[in-house]
Amino acid sequence: MSSSLLADLNTQQLEAITLPHQSVLVLAGAGSGKTRVLTTRIAYLIQSGQVSPFSILAVTFTNKAAKEMLTRIHALLPVNTRGMWMGTFHGLCHRLLRAHYQEAGLPQTFQILDTADQLATIKRILKSLSVDDKRFPPRQVQWFINNAKESGQRAADVIVDDPFSSHLLDFYLAYEQQCNREGVVDFAELLLRSYELLTRNEILRDHYRERFDYILVDEFQDTNRLQYNWLKLLAGVGTKHAAAVFVVGDDDQSIYAFRGADTGNMKDFERDFGISKVIKLEQNYRSHGNILDAANALIENNTERLGKNLWTAEGMGEPLRVYRAFNDFDEASFIVDEIRALHVDGVPLSQIALLYRANAQSRVLEHTLFKAALPYRVYGGMRFFERMEVKHALAYLRLIANPEDDNALLRVINFPARGIGARSLEQLQDEARQQNSSLWAAALHRCGEAATAVESDTKNKRGVAGFVGVIQVMRQGWENLPLAQIVERMLVQSGLMGHYQTVRESADRLENLHELVNAAISFVHEAEDGSLTAFLAHASLEAGEHQAGSGQDALQLMTIHASKGLEFHSVFLSGLEEGLFPHENSLNEKNGLEEERRLMYVAMTRARRRLYLSLAQSRMLHGQTRYNIPSRFLDEIPEKFLKWLRSPAGDGFSFDRSFTTKDLGTRSAVEVRKKDPFNRELPVEGQWRIGQTVAHVKFGEGVILDYEGSGSDARVQVNFGRAGTKWLMLEYARLTPV
Repeated sequence: MSSSLLADLNTQQLEAITLPHQSVLVLAGAGSGKTRVLTTRIAYLIQSGQVSPFSILAVTFTNKAAKEMLTRIHALLPVNTRGMWMGTFHGLCHRLLRAHYQEAGLPQTFQILDTADQLATIKRILKSLSVDDKRFPPRQVQWFINNAKESGQRAADVIVDDPFSSHLLDFYLAYEQQCNREGVVDFAELLLRSYELLTRNEILRDHYRERFDYILVDEFQDTNRLQYNWLKLLAGVGTKHAAAVFVVGDDDQSIYAFRGADTGNMKDFERDFGISKVIKLEQNYRSHGNILDAANALIENNTERLGKNLWTAEGMGEPLRVYRAFNDFDEASFIVDEIRALHVDGVPLSQIALLYRANAQSRVLEHTLFKAALPYRVYGGMRFFERMEVKHALAYLRLIANPEDDNALLRVINFPARGIGARSLEQLQDEARQQNSSLWAAALHRCGEAATAVESDTKNKRGVAGFVGVIQVMRQGWENLPLAQIVERMLVQSGLMGHYQTVRESADRLENLHELVNAAISFVHEAEDGSLTAFLAHASLEAGEHQAGSGQDALQLMTIHASKGLEFHSVFLSGLEEGLFPHENSLNEKNGLEEERRLMYVAMTRARRRLYLSLAQSRMLHGQTRYNIPSRFLDEIPEKFLKWLRSPAGDGFSFDRSFTTKDLGTRSAVEVRKKDPFNRELPVEGQWRIGQTVAHVKFGEGVILDYEGSGSDARVQVNFGRAGTKWLMLEYARLTPV
């Protein structure tokens, strides 16, 4: 055993890594070194001779994370990891189905529908059924289908009790039939079909249970119910070949309920696997103490948690800076000023993140950054495999591998343009339905009738015939060609290269098509299976992964959801207002507020050295000015961790811009210039104004939104946040200014 392998580990990390053959839950807090624990655990098992790489299954949630883990394992010890099964749930299930496609009831060349292709298929089915897409939006149908699959339910298993859901169930059934006919699977289908295969095939199930002695799972808090059941089935709980399952997660960072993540899986894991001890990784190696203590205090307000308390040996650091702006433009200006100051002090822009709860917030922030000539990058822009020209190229490649793929055919049958109009496509789809065949089969049949067609229809049939000819030429001998050569030939023979060479401002698109050839070359070098089918599956699975951009040092803008897993020297968290964060929709959902609080916890723990929290008294959202009260999350952070850059009681105070926020430590509130931010006094009792923060003995703190009447009949409309919006008679309301 190499002494360096276990060097510099804390007590809890060492305990987790050196456990004997048993299942365990590792509760790993933010910045506690969970990736190191996972990779070192794998390296320890191999180096100590307890297991071979062939007997390890490691599950991550992104391909990027899987590659990082493999890189770290190679750095720890020289070992061939090709026999190890490591990847995402979707990737591993795809590998299983590809190896056992016959037992799974799939064609050998089955293809994967990404999210966009799945939606296109659903739209096509709804159109063929003459469904009103306003009454039944395709995205809602897509959600219904995926939700059912992720719950382990086929169309035949779903029970509905209302006419609307009954229609959705009919669409699910039609979708299943269409996918089976085309030989395609969506992401949810990969897992469901894999689970069904292992459930009904005892021989395969026992084979994989005997093979995998250790199963390790990263980000366990993000698993949905089907993923948990798949793991439990594969692990063989209670059998003689039961695997030791090592799961690492943090229930305080579970923020993907909208994707089906179930935090209850962690408690079920404890019960189902007979976990006798939970190992908690609580030492944080990222943030200063004030940030961690504030985050701990906040998350303690959640009742449904396993419980842990982050700490650090890095010192307390600076307090959290809180800025209460007059409006969203004032908030943005403050943020830009502080970013400039940080950058002057030597902090790279790439180490500064600006986070927001809702995408709609970014407009004002981006506008202000643009005016200030501060370079920024919106994290999570268009990915390589999602770019239009790349999607076109992949569709042609899918048709080379499987011409029965209707979705791919519809994408490129008239791109580049071949004179095939909407009417011709509708006729082709009608013929396919009548023949109960794929569009490709209908096109072949139609081309055979071209000679006897009436003159008015011959042009359309010739257009279809031209497309059929292109695909047939590309398919000739493709099985014997190297992958990169298949891609190069497709780009020329499909007409894509010629099209973009003649279209103005297409230099970037041409570069992306050339880059697709490079992607094919790299894939062959890195993958065990360098076939076209494997490459297409790789492209579908990689769609949605972040492709790191190159270029100048730039500020990072992103939603809080997108920030998970990242860390920065300084973090700005904007929009700390009731209704925005926590989001108003969460208040009507079961456990919605607790998930919002976890989201706040994630945002806070992205910061290493400095954390800014900002809010605005008024904000333009969706075309309306909203007057807001501070987020309840600010109330849940003890004052001792906060440094208010505007007096929390001073609605009428504004900063004198002749000095910076760094001067506030030596200046009192009396020294700042007083200003009415709204200049709108109500014609009642003189002291009240729109946007003013007030307190009520029953409803708590609120903001005046409107007024009507005068004298004894005067009343005001007040937004009390969680208590709702109320109209109150001023004479009896007993409101007091805050």
